Amino acid sequence: MRISKPIESGGPFIDQVLVLQNYAEGWTDGKWDEKVDERPCIERLMYSKDKQGYYRGWFWGYEETRGINVTCLSAQGHASVLAPFLQTNITATSVMLDRAETVLHDHYAGKDYWDTRRSMVFAKHLRIIGNDFRAKYLNSTDEKDHTVYSEDWRLMKAKLGSAKGGPYLAVHLRRKDFIWGHREDVPSLKGAVKKIRSLMKKHALENLFVATDADEEELAKLKRMLPEMVRFEPTWEDLEFLKDGGVAIIDQWICAHARYFIGTSVSTFSFRIHEEREILGFDPKTTYNRFCGDSEPECEQPTHWKIVY
Repeated sequence: MRISKPIESGGPFIDQVLVLQNYAEGWTDGKWDEKVDERPCIERLMYSKDKQGYYRGWFWGYEETRGINVTCLSAQGHASVLAPFLQTNITATSVMLDRAETVLHDHYAGKDYWDTRRSMVFAKHLRIIGNDFRAKYLNSTDEKDHTVYSEDWRLMKAKLGSAKGGPYLAVHLRRKDFIWGHREDVPSLKGAVKKIRSLMKKHALENLFVATDADEEELAKLKRMLPEMVRFEPTWEDLEFLKDGGVAIIDQWICAHARYFIGTSVSTFSFRIHEEREILGFDPKTTYNRFCGDSEPECEQPTHWKIVY
């Protein structure tokens, strides 16, 4: 849970920034307890005070935004465990929870979750744009890829492993705030390219699609190292119509149809691609893969879960 436009609360200030983290000691005695405590920050805070004493940091491009107070909370359990703590201990008008991926979704992967998620289909005009891009640049169509789509989501009951996917590797490479917020999970550009090259060779794929929030400088470096990569790059006129959200969905749709996908750990963008690939019938082995940080190139890969209809 994050506030994307703090100015809506009356100004550019966030009264209280709460940075979530795990417990430094881990599980005590191997026992799982749901709990929340204010604790010293385990990692160096990625917020710094300016001359006026306000906290500056990455607030999703809103440069005027500042935090008044920043505190670290160790949290263990489902997201709902935060509610009583916040209601009892926080009196601030505006609160931002940073690194909310630390806690678990209360109803993730259950039947109600998947029924709801499957009904949340991408807009048809965005799917059409994504499909046109696949056909033009990636030699990918639903018929060849075994990803025929039904407009009625209730009829989408593809068996896992039935989808083949287009002849390309799809990559979601998260940058910006993830570079410092998840240093152990995000590789350098050189490390990412090494992994991409390895996967393309292993799966005999010559085409590469990249979805990333990298800045222009990093994109230029990536293009030099991966000259064959393609990206969905809308014109300014297209962007006026699609907006950033529409472009993100098109990226996700293209990634969802790849022969093999690798994403970024704890990224909700990658999570949505995982889910869409499950719905389309891809083998989990081609879906649940993530980049590792340079310090741990053979990090643990995410486990997959089963859709319950």
